[in-house]
Amino acid sequence: MSLAHGIQLPVQSQSTIYAEPWEAGAGAAELVAVARAADRAGFAYIAVCDHVAIPRRLAGAMSTVWYDPVATLAHLAAVTERVRLLAHVAVVGLRHPLLTAKQYATLDHLSDGRLILGVGAGHVREEFEVLGVDFKRRGAVLDETIDALRAALGPEEYPAHHGKRFDFEGLGQRPRPAQDRVPLWVGGSSPAAVRRAALKGDGWLPQGDPRNRLPAQIERLRRLRGDAGITRPLTVGALTEPLYVGTPAWDVGRRTLTGPAQALAESLRAYAAMGVDQIQVRFRSRGLAELTDQIAAFGTEVAPHL
Repeated sequence: MSLAHGIQLPVQSQSTIYAEPWEAGAGAAELVAVARAADRAGFAYIAVCDHVAIPRRLAGAMSTVWYDPVATLAHLAAVTERVRLLAHVAVVGLRHPLLTAKQYATLDHLSDGRLILGVGAGHVREEFEVLGVDFKRRGAVLDETIDALRAALGPEEYPAHHGKRFDFEGLGQRPRPAQDRVPLWVGGSSPAAVRRAALKGDGWLPQGDPRNRLPAQIERLRRLRGDAGITRPLTVGALTEPLYVGTPAWDVGRRTLTGPAQALAESLRAYAAMGVDQIQVRFRSRGLAELTDQIAAFGTEVAPHL
């Protein structure tokens, strides 16, 4: 089984957990260069995150740099040709589903069907409060929002949904998505998120589960889907360790996987053996040129062995 690979873009979200120092001075030109490098190198997708506003109490760790996912992916759709466009993840419970559907249906239409909509519950209480959304009920809100989005991103010009929080019919939205079914991937590794992915998702985006935790999570996903009688395939994802193709001449951190292409490929193939369908990779880098070189090296030297 071949393992697809995608990348979370730098620059557009700059949490101190993963941002490299050079990203602080980067902007649109660097984002475009990385997206084009991933497109050329055969990556399955490029991904961006979603936060509306970061409270001061979290800004030191998270920063306030979070590009809007729809605006960013639309910009990058116009400068790439093949790579898919993933929201990883959109906190769709913050917005009415018809508003979300209008934005993402337009993006799918403009990109000729390249959207993958990743959704998650969110974790920043103040974002919910300032937008008038109940933070404590965010899981239930997300469950219904997914159902509403299935209708609103489907083929019908006048979608209908009748639920506890959202109720609409007789309201037309065009353009429709280019895809007959926009893939909805569910993010998160809590028991509730895994259940949501199993029962409502076309894919699962774990939240940084280490390798040794993935097999049990994947087994639970499969069991929940089987028990519910769901036969549609589920795209199982994983976030890999940080990577560096080749032997680095600088300290890339002890968790980073480094070495020749064949050795990296062998390590990453262990994900496929667990039942993972796609891996999200991240490369250590000291600047744009090093990152685009790493992306190109991965595409030509590592990916063929996956």
